[in-house]
Amino acid sequence: MGLALGVVLVVAAGLGVVWWLSRPPALPAIPDQYLVTVQLAARTCPELSVPLLAAQLDAESQWDPRADSGRAQGIAQFRPSTWAEWGKDYAGDGKADVWNPGDAIPAQGAYMCHLFKQVKGIPGDPTRLALAAYNAGPVAVLKARGIPRIPETQNYVNRIDALIPKHAQTYAKQTGTSPAPGQHLAQ
Repeated sequence: MGLALGVVLVVAAGLGVVWWLSRPPALPAIPDQYLVTVQLAARTCPELSVPLLAAQLDAESQWDPRADSGRAQGIAQFRPSTWAEWGKDYAGDGKADVWNPGDAIPAQGAYMCHLFKQVKGIPGDPTRLALAAYNAGPVAVLKARGIPRIPETQNYVNRIDALIPKHAQTYAKQTGTSPAPGQHLAQ
């Protein structure tokens, strides 16, 4: 009886390990403390959406307001020169702070809206082009007349493209709504 019980426990443990290793990865979600800020930032211009900004923040910093790549800082990974132009005191605490998501996320939305205007007229998906401009700079996108052949930028755009539908799904659950059918980069 003891041996049979031991075999059952070993098999059960093995099945548990197989399930744990083969389960689908958890879907990304907007941390609750940033949900309203992202929703407000997405209203900055019609080209933005909550899933787009959420996917971009996820790719930029994995929602870490202390993220520092050595070249870019904060939850939205602004370069100091870009922050100097686009950073504002959106949080209302008297200071435009790249480390404060209450300032950085709305600045990200405003900057993305600007980038959509910058890439207008360039052939290709406007959202992918704006994302490429966020990563490589608008001059690089304008010069290339499309997404520059910079592997980091191409990977960045593709990563966000893959994250948007996942964020659309979890955002719908967070807000109790239905995701838009076929939601992808351009929405």
